[in-house]
Amino acid sequence: MGEDGAVTSASQRPDGPAPATTRLIATDLDGTLLRDDKSVSPRTVAALAAAEEAGIEVFFVTGRPARWMDVVSDHVHGHGLAICANGAAVVDLRAGREFVLVRALPRPAALDVVRALRAAAPGTSFAVELTTGIHYEPEYPPLFLDPGAPVAAAEKLLHEDSPGSAAPVLKLLAHHAELAPDEFLALARATAGGFASITRSSPTALLEISGHGVSKASTLAVCCAERGISPADVVAFGDMPNDVEMLRWAGTSYAMGNAHPDVADAASGRTVDNNEDGVAVVIEQILAARLAVHGGHDA
Repeated sequence: MGEDGAVTSASQRPDGPAPATTRLIATDLDGTLLRDDKSVSPRTVAALAAAEEAGIEVFFVTGRPARWMDVVSDHVHGHGLAICANGAAVVDLRAGREFVLVRALPRPAALDVVRALRAAAPGTSFAVELTTGIHYEPEYPPLFLDPGAPVAAAEKLLHEDSPGSAAPVLKLLAHHAELAPDEFLALARATAGGFASITRSSPTALLEISGHGVSKASTLAVCCAERGISPADVVAFGDMPNDVEMLRWAGTSYAMGNAHPDVADAASGRTVDNNEDGVAVVIEQILAARLAVHGGHDA
């Protein structure tokens, strides 16, 4: 039974045992922790609070920029840290979304990606996510725009008068109106993967491009090392290709019932989908396993 009285049916039981030794839970947001209406269910809120009360840290690990973290800012509980922009930033949600760590995409590398994709996939449009906000090209889809953001060609948006004189680039976004999402991702990795890390989390052909080696997994590894937490003590959740590295890195990982096939292949287990509170289902089982091991007393 969940913290809010919700009953876990047999169909909701995730694959694989819930580890009683969990020290940190790392969860994606969209399509994973959040329901499709972008809400956090009461059951999930209760599960997150119970996990932190039991001494388990909870990290939100998302492709979202810091400015889009309002959906979970009220649920950070003890520590308040989140990994944003697919690992390009660690932010403190309790301190006005202050940047604790930035792993920037070098502007020359971003320009190399722009040139490669313009040649390989004509019609690609770009946006540039900075620590100060987003800038985009005139052709970039209105669906993804932030009102008032500067508009110019990517080459101009990425220009700086001298190295380090402009705000750090967290990620480059590339959109194509005609290519299928996985086709665009494969093409981009084949033609521009030597310049940067390329992934996607959108159901559309929208790519997210970070500095080489920057991913949810690599930044989560840094945060865990600072806390003396090994991969074996981490349980991770995700649903899209930008979660694959994190799910492979974590000692225990769950693909959501709604996950992309590559995610299901990468994870060690599977839970129900985001609209059925798949993350909360597993957290409740983790806490039940800890209770059984420790007899009601945390180690």
